[in-house]
Amino acid sequence: MVRPAMSEEGHRPGPGSDESDHRGFANAAWAIPSYILSGMAVYGGLGWLLDRWLGTSALFPAGVLVGLALALYLVYHRYGRS
Repeated sequence: MVRPAMSEEGHRPGPGSDESDHRGFANAAWAIPSYILSGMAVYGGLGWLLDRWLGTSALFPAGVLVGLALALYLVYHRYGRS
């Protein structure tokens, strides 16, 4: 069973506390590279599959770049507009 995080005083941190702010920053620090890498992997993988199917060689790099661009837009939309 997972227990909720407790502060040193033995109570859960409130929404305005430093601990909840630190936890939110840590979550964002893990989420941003995850979005970028997964976007590049998914769209690069689709480009690679299309390259294999169509016999071309340009769709893999294009897919990686499209995935990167979409991931950066998602990161900006989610975290950059504060």
